[in-house]
Amino acid sequence: MRFSFTEDQTMFRDAVRDVLARECPPTVIREAWDKRAGHSPKVWSTLAETGFVGCTATEAAGGMESSPLDTVLPFEEAGFAGLTGPIVETTAVAIPLLQALGSPGLKAEWLEKLASGVATATFARASAAFVPHAEVVDLVLLATDDALHALPRGSFEIIPQVSVDRARNVAAVKAALGPSTLVAEGPAARAAIAEAELRGTVAAAAFLVGLGRRMLDLSVEYAKVRNQFGRPIGSFQAVKHKLADCLIKIEFARPMVYRAAYSLTHDDAERALHVSMAKIYASEASNFVSKQALQVHGAIGYTIECDLHFFMKRAWALGVAYGDTHAHRRRIADVILGPVSETTGG
Repeated sequence: MRFSFTEDQTMFRDAVRDVLARECPPTVIREAWDKRAGHSPKVWSTLAETGFVGCTATEAAGGMESSPLDTVLPFEEAGFAGLTGPIVETTAVAIPLLQALGSPGLKAEWLEKLASGVATATFARASAAFVPHAEVVDLVLLATDDALHALPRGSFEIIPQVSVDRARNVAAVKAALGPSTLVAEGPAARAAIAEAELRGTVAAAAFLVGLGRRMLDLSVEYAKVRNQFGRPIGSFQAVKHKLADCLIKIEFARPMVYRAAYSLTHDDAERALHVSMAKIYASEASNFVSKQALQVHGAIGYTIECDLHFFMKRAWALGVAYGDTHAHRRRIADVILGPVSETTGG
């Protein structure tokens, strides 16, 4: 299969990249990190003006009805910038879920607000220990096995938790789920939730690829200016090999993510398999690059004063979001080998 992005898709990426380069430098991430804010309203508002935040919404709600293939490049740029805030949860998951399952009243109340950047949302399984961004969002969507519940801010108890990434808040959420919070239930709800989770997984994988690119760029720049034995460390073969290996990992992961986005957009029968492969490759690539980047930076890399921390720890946090590598390997094994029954020792 020959594949390339359209001019509109690359222009959208470039617009998001330019905004993030201007509005979301490491100083903004550091401020969110130091304050544990987990969100920058100014950056969010500017991104909403570009159309990125609400791009998956319908045109009637102020969006562009963007597909996973339309958004995979902007999500990669969001990762490169280390963007804080619930961009994956709001854009890739919550908006499509509300469009698929929400009542007319619920859609009227939330979709335009989310698309315009006035409100934010997050998503999690009700069984999950922690909900990302629960402290800063206006709406929490909780999914059970076959139902979706909507919880506006103030209708649930938040128990803040300490995250390895201090710019990405997580919290335990306590809420009474019932008819008043129910959005939809049954087979249709189950299918829509599963599809939204696939969208979130692809967006997270693209974000991880962007993080890997940024950590590699930081390491290359550091290797140019850090001198040892009278020479830049980047001139040493051992360092060159580390950086080359990082590039190879990223370049292998990137097409897997693009294929997953393509499969989702075109409703491929094997889209779940492709999404799992993308998440595995992206998670492993970003984890590998984080380790090598830390080695290249040496002692300074272990200090919070080094910008590498922002991207490295975001990669660790997102590596387990929407399923870690073990969970996705099990999904692939189930597809290839069939579910392992208890009678066979599984």
